[in-house]
Amino acid sequence: MSEHKLTYLLRLADNDMILSQRLSEWCGKGPAMEEDMALTNIALDLIGQARFWYTYAGELEGRNRDEDQLAFMRDANAFCNVLLVEQPNGNYAQTLARQFYFDIWHFLVLQSLARATDLRIAGIAEKSLKEVAYHVRRSVDLVVRLGDGTDTSKRMMQDALDDLWMYTGELFKADAVDLAMQEAGIAPDLQQVRQAWLAQINTVCKQATLLVPSADAWMQKGGKQGIHSEHLGFVLAEMQFLQRAYPQANW
Repeated sequence: MSEHKLTYLLRLADNDMILSQRLSEWCGKGPAMEEDMALTNIALDLIGQARFWYTYAGELEGRNRDEDQLAFMRDANAFCNVLLVEQPNGNYAQTLARQFYFDIWHFLVLQSLARATDLRIAGIAEKSLKEVAYHVRRSVDLVVRLGDGTDTSKRMMQDALDDLWMYTGELFKADAVDLAMQEAGIAPDLQQVRQAWLAQINTVCKQATLLVPSADAWMQKGGKQGIHSEHLGFVLAEMQFLQRAYPQANW
C-alpha cells in the first residue's frame, strides 16, 4: 500500500513538475505580454504544487530525499509523468491544446482527491484546486476564442487538438497503482473521470466550433510506468543541469 501511494504521489508531482518546466520555456517568448505573464504564473503554480507532492513522497519513502533531490536527481526512467506533459511546446496552439486537455483532467482529479481518506493528500488537493480552477477558465476561454476566431486560428487550433489527442488516453488508463489508490479511498475511478472529461471537452469544442477526435482512437501509453518519449531527456538535461553539475550547491 505504501509503495503504491509513493508511486501515486510521484506521478502527481512529476506531472506538475514537467509541465511547469515546459511552460517556463515560454518565459519572455509569449505571443503577447499578458500571455507571457499568464504562462509564467501557471508554471509557478504547478511547481508549487509539485513541491507539496514531492515533500510528502519523500517523507513516505523514508530515504531522506527532499523535494530537490526527487526533482533534480532522478533519471528519466524514474519519472512517471504522463506523456502528454512532456510533449514539446510547438506553436502556441499546440501549447494551449496540451494545457486544455491537462487542465480539465487535473481539475477533475484534484476535485476527487480533495475528498481522499488521506487527509494530507486531501489538503494539498484542496489548496491546489483554487489555482487549477483558474487554469481551466483560462485555457477554455482561449480555445473558444481561437477556435471561433479567424480561419487561421481555427485551423491551427484544430490541428493541435488532433495531434495531441493520442496522448490523452493515458490519463485514464488505470494500472495496479491507480486501482489500489481507488480501493483505499484516495484516487478516483478513472473511467468516471474520463466520462466527465469527455463531456467537458465536447462542450467546449462545440462552443469553439471545433471537432473532437474519436474517443476510440489509438492512444500512446507508458509514461506512468517510466517509458517516455525522447523529449523528456531534453527537458531533464536542461532542468537538472545545475544540480547535477554542482551537487548540493546552495544559494
